[in-house]
Amino acid sequence: MKTGIKKILLIVPSMIVARGLEAVLRELGEFRVEGILTDLSRDSEIRLRNMDVDLIVVDPVVFDYCSRGNVRSRIAENSDASVVLLNTLPQDDEVLRQYDGVIGLYDAPVAMVKKLREAAASHMEMSESDGPDLSAREKEILVCVAKGMLNKEIADYYSISIHTVITHRKNITRKTGIKTIAGLTVYALLNNLVDPGSIEM
Repeated sequence: MKTGIKKILLIVPSMIVARGLEAVLRELGEFRVEGILTDLSRDSEIRLRNMDVDLIVVDPVVFDYCSRGNVRSRIAENSDASVVLLNTLPQDDEVLRQYDGVIGLYDAPVAMVKKLREAAASHMEMSESDGPDLSAREKEILVCVAKGMLNKEIADYYSISIHTVITHRKNITRKTGIKTIAGLTVYALLNNLVDPGSIEM
């Protein structure tokens, strides 16, 4: 059952790989490549911010070794799209957990599309919310934010990816209309979500 063609951005340094992925996806018809970035320079980040895509497929080779653990959070600053790793290098579990899905160069086209479909669906489920009320998990994340915990600490505490924490924080900001940590802390206090003694000053 098709619900429309999903738009994809590729962040892949190799044009050969990017064009090959584009051709495979075009042939299968469920996804359309809207753009290809070969790096994440300042100009590329501006393009990323202005693109309306459902999925971003990123090859971690774009980033230096030290920053590969923060790929998802860097992309999340510029886009709400699902992020899928194009696994061209061995990655440890900590790095893999930040992505909505993982595809490999040697995946069969049908398997690749299935993984992309699942990544898009799981991201939509996590991002959807039907009202201004915070979910139970969003309240838990809010309490952690009010207590001064960092995204990585929250992710480790709940055994979820940093990307999931970022998505919850975006939902909290959207629902409450509050963008600052101080404002969220006041909100948590006023709604009796946190004990004043447990907040670091």
